[in-house]
Order: sequence, then C-alpha cells, then structure tokens
Amino acid sequence: MARRRPRWYFSFRSPYSWMAYRDLTDVHKDVADRVDWLPFWEPDEAAARELASDGVELPYVPMSREKHLYILQDVRRLARERGLSLVWPVDREPRWEVSHLAYLVAEELGAGREFVDHVYRARWELGEDISDPEVMARIGDRLGLDRQRLAGACDDPDVRARGMEALNSLYRDGVFGVPFFIDGYEKFWGVDRLPGFVAAVRSRPA
Repeated sequence: MARRRPRWYFSFRSPYSWMAYRDLTDVHKDVADRVDWLPFWEPDEAAARELASDGVELPYVPMSREKHLYILQDVRRLARERGLSLVWPVDREPRWEVSHLAYLVAEELGAGREFVDHVYRARWELGEDISDPEVMARIGDRLGLDRQRLAGACDDPDVRARGMEALNSLYRDGVFGVPFFIDGYEKFWGVDRLPGFVAAVRSRPA
C-alpha cells in the first residue's frame, strides 16, 4: 500500500490553528506546498446524528471559563511574538460548517489555500463572523469565485456529503484537536509541534 502524503488538519475556529497556518505559510512554505490540507470542525446536529449512527464519535470537550481566559491570554502573547494583529471574535451563533464546507467548494474550484487565508484573516484579524454565509459570499467575490456556491455550501447535499467524508477521515486518523500534523505513523499535535513535523517532511524525498 502506498504511503499517504503528509497532512495537517486545521480549523478556522482555533486560534492555535491560525498560528500554525501563519508559521507554515510564512516560515515553512516548502512544507506547506508538500502536504494535504484537511479541515476539522464540530458538526451540526444533523451531521453529528449521522456520524453517531455510523459509530463515529468525534472528541469535543466543553471549555471552562478558566481555560477560555488562559487561551485568550496565551494567544495574545503568541500573536505579539509573531507581529500579528488580533481581534478576538465573538461567536454569537456559531455554525462551523458554514466556513469549512465553503472551503471544500473553494478547494474544488482551485482556490483552497487562498480561501483559507481570507477566512483566517476575516476571523482573527478583522473579527468578522465566519458563521455568516454572507461573509463567505464576500470572500468569494474577492477571490473571483461563485459567491452563491460558497454561501450555500452548508445547505448543498453534495457538499455536505463530502463534508461527512472529511469528518470520517479525521476520525480514521485519530485526530483529537487542532492543529494536528501527520507524517506516516508520526503524529504531532499543537502549534509547538510544527517544527518536528516540518523536519519529518523535509527528511523524506520530495
């Protein structure tokens, strides 16, 4: 069996995933170009029921107030270290499938990486609500993509089916958080493990 390509699981929700994205593309672009980019998100109720019926349980741990305050402090510190501007988003009615399923459409249209950049910027630098389909439509306009397809991805049965495949992939890979990097049998969890993943990928033939 052929060895799978190195890959990383990212989430637009996670500030640590945003940090990993910036490090990967700003500092380790050669590795970013050699790995598969796979989305991770919390499914909505309909998707969660379907996954449960197939025996798939994805790990979601409720966050305490203390952990939230720590992450807020920690992410601000990491952003300063990287010279990044940070606007902490307010998630009033989070629907993570809106942005992550739109990513699958953008990837199909050949603009996945560009879409990721715009969504991360919208959420973490501009404080926009990426659960709003209209935000996806505006990003589509900026990228010259079909705004209606991006805005409606979360309600498109074909895209939702691809989303289920993506969620099953992270289950099969044993992903329990983001950012999560895999090279062969080696797994690396967290932005601080990115250098180890980079070294592993660079050590294999291009």
